[in-house]
Amino acid sequence: MPARSCPKPAYSCFSLAWYGRVRDNLTMETTLGELRRLASGAVNRRTETGIPRVAMVQGKVPEHELSAVYEPMLNVILRGSKTLTVGDRVLHYDAATYFVMSVGLPAIGQVRPAATGEPYLAVSLTLQPRIIADLLSDLPVPAGGRFSECGFSVAPVTAELLDAWLRMLRLMQRPCEIPALAPVYEREILFRVLQGPHGAMLRDIGLPDTALSRVNNAIHWIRQNFDAALRIETLAERAAMSPSAFHRHFKAVTALSPLQYQKRIRLLRARALLIAGEGNVTGIASDVGYESPTQFSREYARLFGMPPSKDVATVIASLTAAA
Repeated sequence: MPARSCPKPAYSCFSLAWYGRVRDNLTMETTLGELRRLASGAVNRRTETGIPRVAMVQGKVPEHELSAVYEPMLNVILRGSKTLTVGDRVLHYDAATYFVMSVGLPAIGQVRPAATGEPYLAVSLTLQPRIIADLLSDLPVPAGGRFSECGFSVAPVTAELLDAWLRMLRLMQRPCEIPALAPVYEREILFRVLQGPHGAMLRDIGLPDTALSRVNNAIHWIRQNFDAALRIETLAERAAMSPSAFHRHFKAVTALSPLQYQKRIRLLRARALLIAGEGNVTGIASDVGYESPTQFSREYARLFGMPPSKDVATVIASLTAAA
């Protein structure tokens, strides 16, 4: 009688997929662990790494510093969580997610420690249109490529993106290699983002004639002339759009109307001046473009939750207590 052969084990597609996800999760957690160790020298404000455009932050960031105009950037949360409010949109992102902002946006932020009590920790890359455009010139044009309609969003990280970030942050331990390798790793980080759900947004930054790039021209003008009277027709002309199309695209990109955007810039600037002791409420209200101190105080309280004098006193008291 012929010998019986042992049956081969049967693995379902579900089992293989499950093991694959477990393996990838373990790999990502290991990578996150090393990234956290590398970024552990960060403090509770923007901490330079010595690598161009790469910074990190750790701990409880003062609330008034999180209410700011955020420059175009890629931000990866390594531990804890962060909430950003832009216009009427509230975005929450946790560890192992990343945030892309493609235009300068006035936002109000809040960071929280991890559930274990360990401090918030994140790394960021400031986005340069020239570098993105150079990368795009070396890549094929995506078939059916779409343009983004929003200037900010959140997505989960991938193993490939974390791996590129790990190589980048390891350069802090080998500064002599930064000039040669940092540009390579920056391109890889951008390439990984281009492959993900934020790819269209990132492409729009590097392309010269998208709706986002034209809205961005208007944003630059508002930020440089925030105390001046704002005329939608003039801004639309700068963006080469009709007034109605410009207003629609601006709101889609920033979650704010042009007038709301200008008000946020004015109020954030006024708050910074008041905290720095650069003048009184009436004088600073006039400096940032308000004709009515009463209107200024009302809009300030609506954004920051209390009138200017009380808000500034609260911020200064918290800074004194933390010192």
